[in-house]
Amino acid sequence: MLKTNTESVKGYKEMNIPYTLLRAEENSKNLSIFLPGAGYTVRSPLFHYSGDIFLNNGFDVLQVNYQYNDKAYAEFSMEEISEAIKFDVRTVLDIFLKDTSYENFYIIGKSLGTIAMSSELCRDIFREAKAVWLTPLIQRDDVFDAMVSSNNRGLCFIGDNDSYYIEKRFNQIAINPEIVSRLIPNVNHSLEYENNTIESIEVLKSVIEDIRNF
Repeated sequence: MLKTNTESVKGYKEMNIPYTLLRAEENSKNLSIFLPGAGYTVRSPLFHYSGDIFLNNGFDVLQVNYQYNDKAYAEFSMEEISEAIKFDVRTVLDIFLKDTSYENFYIIGKSLGTIAMSSELCRDIFREAKAVWLTPLIQRDDVFDAMVSSNNRGLCFIGDNDSYYIEKRFNQIAINPEIVSRLIPNVNHSLEYENNTIESIEVLKSVIEDIRNF
């Protein structure tokens, strides 16, 4: 039976940062950490179905539910949002992991979440974590550098119709033998086609299958 527990912490500039733990079984040693995008929440398809996959395989699922689209962040520059997400995710994980004994980790980041993901993978506790990069912000040096030099086994999904896609940078990431990189033709930043719902569902299915088999 699925158990859900929602808490919150005070994050950057004392903003409230909620997080939710989904648990299908007691005393799991496996944890998947979901770091969504600004507008692409944990309720969106990639996270919803990934969550099902992890829960069905005995993982707890930790969703960090920052809300940078909220009007409270309206005056923040992109750089301040970047500082906020790194601070907020670090704060949530510091508190959450303090009294736990997980042994196996997956970190799944989408878009904005890959900024925090790049920082968190430097922690000793995540040295063996598997990383799933969903539409990473590879135009940013911190994300790009983290992926190029990553020693974590990883999956990367991005479309060539994504406004953040840079061919040269993607090709450099693809050289990293630890990361399986998938470039999906003609899909956008949501890993969807602009005017083809059925084909978009096929992409979703393919990505979820790759995550399940990872």
